[in-house]
Amino acid sequence: MTHPAPFRLGSKTNLFRYSIFCVQDHYPSLPRTLPQFYAELSDQAMLAEELGYDTFFLAEHHFDPYGTVPNPAVALAYLAAKTRQLRLGSAISVLSYHPAFEVAENYSMVDILSGGRVTLGVGSGYLAHELAGYGIDLATKRERYDENMAVLQKALTGARFSYRGSHQTIDEMQLNVAPVQALGLPIYVAVSAPPVAYYVGRQAQNMMFVPYSQLQSIADIGAVFREYRRGTDEAPIADSDGRFVGDVAVAFHAHVAATDEEARARAKDPFELYLRTRQRAKHQSFEAIASEDGLSLVGSAQTVAAKLGRLYAEGVRHLMLVHNFGAMPADAAADSMRRFALEAMPLFLKEISNNTEAVTI
Repeated sequence: MTHPAPFRLGSKTNLFRYSIFCVQDHYPSLPRTLPQFYAELSDQAMLAEELGYDTFFLAEHHFDPYGTVPNPAVALAYLAAKTRQLRLGSAISVLSYHPAFEVAENYSMVDILSGGRVTLGVGSGYLAHELAGYGIDLATKRERYDENMAVLQKALTGARFSYRGSHQTIDEMQLNVAPVQALGLPIYVAVSAPPVAYYVGRQAQNMMFVPYSQLQSIADIGAVFREYRRGTDEAPIADSDGRFVGDVAVAFHAHVAATDEEARARAKDPFELYLRTRQRAKHQSFEAIASEDGLSLVGSAQTVAAKLGRLYAEGVRHLMLVHNFGAMPADAAADSMRRFALEAMPLFLKEISNNTEAVTI
């Protein structure tokens, strides 16, 4: 097996990364079956690897077609056998629902099976029906998450540890599997509200967020990055340059086609279906999200490349692209994946390479 290069925070050798994010939204009343959808996800992971996408992120959801992968580690283990270079990530594993040592075991095992390609996105969960299904009082969610994050970080070191909290007590436990990545599993914390960005940075954590669910336009993204960097500047961990530099992965619905008109025609109905069936999503019309200032990447390669330039100027260095949404036909999602990687990205990279100021972190 060919192993990927080690993951390093703030790498100066890869100034812009693009990944795939799929919520696995399923629509039982439509002709596509769940087994067919899983097969499409597998094909898209293999295509993502071929096209140079960085990470294939899968969400964890329960009890509703809102998302149909209850344990991303299981699906990622399957995808590990189908790929060789593509990183494999959760976006997110919900720490409030599960014992943290189980999360550590699951993703450590996938890291071993994949040859060190796992990225672990975590969060506290937010859907009422999921919290109810797990018997978790909303009032205790944050405390459970904080405790489980502490246990997770200890468990992933591979060392023996103990922990005492309000919801769990662990005495002298050591996992029998540990990640193979020399620097351990890179952990990303999902942010649902922009003000939290400072605290994630202050804790020296990577971050991921979905702008359209909280923000209004591209111009709002810069403020989130400034808060995050304010936190990382105060973080008690420094890199070799004397400053911790974390990664922020930002999710956007994306559809790239030959023309703006074709992209909009393909993406409109799937996005509106997706938004109608999302829970606790901020309502934005397709016209708003696909506009020049809108928080999506819909259009021709030229249009998308221009918007990438604006996102770059706001601080974005890692995209999580949602190409597959709203029962998007598999061939249309694959075409968008190809056009983004082979047409829009080269145009964007050519532009920033001509701007020496733009490539300074």
